[in-house]
Amino acid sequence: MMNKEKTIGWNFDNSYSNLPKSFIYEISPVPVKRPELVIFNHDLADQMGLNFSNVDNEQLAKMFSGNLLPKGSKSLAQAYAGHQFGHFTMLGDGRAVLLGEHISKSNQRLDVQFKGSGQTPFSRNGDGRAALGPMLREYLISEAMYSLNIPTTRSLAVVKTGENVIREKTLQGAILTRVASSHIRVGTFQFIRTRENLDELNTLVNYTIKRHYPEISKSKNNAYDLLSKLIDRQIELVVNWMRVGFIHGVMNTDNMAISGETIDYGPCAFMNSYNLGTCFSSIDHMGRYAYGNQPAITKWNLARFAECLLTLINPKKDDALKMATELIDKFDKIYEEKWFKMMKSKLGLIDDDKEDNLLIFELLEIMKKQELDYTNTFLFLMDHEIDDKKSYQNEEFDNWKMKWQKRLTKDSKNLMELNNPVIIPRNHNVENVLKSAENNDLTPFNDLLQALKNPYTNQKVSTKYQSPPPKSDEKYQTFCGT
Repeated sequence: MMNKEKTIGWNFDNSYSNLPKSFIYEISPVPVKRPELVIFNHDLADQMGLNFSNVDNEQLAKMFSGNLLPKGSKSLAQAYAGHQFGHFTMLGDGRAVLLGEHISKSNQRLDVQFKGSGQTPFSRNGDGRAALGPMLREYLISEAMYSLNIPTTRSLAVVKTGENVIREKTLQGAILTRVASSHIRVGTFQFIRTRENLDELNTLVNYTIKRHYPEISKSKNNAYDLLSKLIDRQIELVVNWMRVGFIHGVMNTDNMAISGETIDYGPCAFMNSYNLGTCFSSIDHMGRYAYGNQPAITKWNLARFAECLLTLINPKKDDALKMATELIDKFDKIYEEKWFKMMKSKLGLIDDDKEDNLLIFELLEIMKKQELDYTNTFLFLMDHEIDDKKSYQNEEFDNWKMKWQKRLTKDSKNLMELNNPVIIPRNHNVENVLKSAENNDLTPFNDLLQALKNPYTNQKVSTKYQSPPPKSDEKYQTFCGT
């Protein structure tokens, strides 16, 4: 196996494990009975500089189940806290183990993590395992988000464990291998803050800057600048979510990555008919994380991050609070500017016009009133073939369209094609392929995955995946999987 490992090209450098012991708990994944490879991401492996061509599926299953750990890995569970639906809780990796940080040939530092790998000291009476369906969902959606050009964690493999997990019913167990720029969260800072250890907090700030924001490493006030950087990066992220109609579903502070990547695809879903109140998560009873609330929640989470840094921003409490508040208060203006720019791109509006904002809001109001499909409305405007053209044949839409067409230029269509996906992971399609996969038929899953690799291209199969679901989808619910 040693020769094979050399051929593979693993290159671990485990800097996180060198942080103070309060940050981590060293632990190995719990071995599984009968590991079986379900899916492996060869494209991602290539990008990571890894070569598994000489490794058969049986060996891959052992590697990505935790039964056979790669040389150089140093597995651990990370400590963190978080506001879950507004309530503060001490957390940590309850069903995940970080194998370590792989350095790619392009010098990228990438976390390699198992999800569903068994109990840890943070499991809080949970079994530490995951079911096949939710792990395949994360694989599918995270790879779709990557192809949509949205910052995201990615998925390298899914392996069945050969063991059952008990949720509402008995399900097949599985482990996902997740790849991320890091797993440092707002909740990581919240955990360290509760310890009231200034040295540890300063260590975490410096480590985060070195890893994700080296351009501010020589800053005179690195905590303040880190907050500023994260505000910008999170705004970029949520604007992209809004662009494609993505609903994260569980925007707790422990699910906000300091890297600015989308992380933790639990009860996530995509909006069909345009409505700011769209919420599918079974655990979000009040719509806290509904589609239209995502910007405000992002701001709220950033405020929680700012609270963690106050002592480092300024030793004088009042001055620190004033400085942090001024930064957080800039959120709305920055978000608004970026959101309008994004919407203009979706509509192909290149030049500025004082009426553009009104034009955008008029369209959104029509879409809401007429219950128009968010994705397909823009495809219709781009003259793509869609099933339900009759929905757009009315006086109100025609009047708006005439005003919009007057604003177009020869480059408008190209701009629209870059920002409007032809294919998204429609909820009903995702559920259908997951059901087939759970019944050991992966063909529909792989077909959808393949189509989602080119979401901005009008493919032959696109019409198959473009159609919105029937009205029954209004009662569609997503689940966390824990």
